[in-house]
Amino acid sequence: MKFNKKANLIKLIHVAKTKLGLDDDVYRDILASTTGKTSSKLLTPAQLEAVLDRLKQLGFEVESNKTGVKNLASDAQSKLIRHLWLQLYHAGQVKNGSEKALAKFIENRVKVSALQFLSTESADMVINHLRQWCKRCGIERVTLEA
Repeated sequence: MKFNKKANLIKLIHVAKTKLGLDDDVYRDILASTTGKTSSKLLTPAQLEAVLDRLKQLGFEVESNKTGVKNLASDAQSKLIRHLWLQLYHAGQVKNGSEKALAKFIENRVKVSALQFLSTESADMVINHLRQWCKRCGIERVTLEA
């Protein structure tokens, strides 16, 4: 089997995109700001490495599942959840913007008692739910800063 570095880097970048909970606009903004291009298919292996480095700065960690330890949500995912929650609060869609209220919301959604105990998969579910809520309320653009 031929080793295809470029294809493997693209796959890893797309895993990072999912793990960090990036929507397509934010993902393409990261590509553009890092390489000047908006599609991973157009990038050289060196440019793909640069994008991967940027995603690591945002909290992505390349992980192996050999340990059997449950993968907890990254700091970037936690920050994005808090950011979305506060956007909804400032837009008047959430009555209480506190951490306690956010923890109750998370517990009702994914049966986890606090943000720090979310798995990456549960964090993705919460992020997607909050993003859909933001879209319904007209809060379209969500940016993620490192």
